[in-house]
Amino acid sequence: MSIIRPYGDTTGDGMVQMSFTLPVPHDKRAEGAAVQLANKMGMDPALVVHAKPMGPDFTFFVVYGPVNHLVDTSKVEVIERDYPLLAPKDANLAIRKGLRRRLTVVGACIGTDAHTVGIDAIMNIKGFAGEKGLEYYRELKVVNLGAQVAVPELVRRAKAEKADAILVSQVVTQREAHVLNTREMSAAFREAYPEETRPVLVAGGPRFTEQMAGDLGVDRVFGRGTTPGEVASYLVDVLVTKRVRTPNRRSA
Repeated sequence: MSIIRPYGDTTGDGMVQMSFTLPVPHDKRAEGAAVQLANKMGMDPALVVHAKPMGPDFTFFVVYGPVNHLVDTSKVEVIERDYPLLAPKDANLAIRKGLRRRLTVVGACIGTDAHTVGIDAIMNIKGFAGEKGLEYYRELKVVNLGAQVAVPELVRRAKAEKADAILVSQVVTQREAHVLNTREMSAAFREAYPEETRPVLVAGGPRFTEQMAGDLGVDRVFGRGTTPGEVASYLVDVLVTKRVRTPNRRSA
């Protein structure tokens, strides 16, 4: 079945729950405004199941109700993983045989982003989701620059370390900061390096989708839930196994 509806209490009843904040004090009029917004979004009837003041001038709502919209799963576009997942020992062996040197990875949170949880989960040895981070791989030289790294400094360190790959994590998303910062980073590396010697550019964060790579000007995007093994396997595939990559460029 490719045509589906949301499920709440019974199959196909279309029930959904959503949350949002309105810039109004919490009172009956505010709850009415929340219902009106939900109705305009296709939820009818809408029930306010939770309302909480967020200071004197804002109210947080959770609303519940049915929608009539259908989803055609046959038209959903996804990017399938196009490289094999490797165990750390296999990744190490491939790098050792293919490069005959260590593969250097430089990572950072750029701009004003101070959230290092994502980059640390991928790069630090403690890892994420039961997998060791990139520091665990003997054939990877990992340089984690941490938080709030300016793009010029990232380029400078990449050149000093002779980086093969750049990993950039972005969590702060207000006013599309994650998009703007990543585009700035991509443009800086393309200006600083000839295309054939440019490091592989990888962006990651909870608000990124894999389909955004071309628009951001990076080679790969990893979203939420990505594990260190997936990143390591991709780097081996693009830098060791294939040795050729198709550059993504922002569309004009």
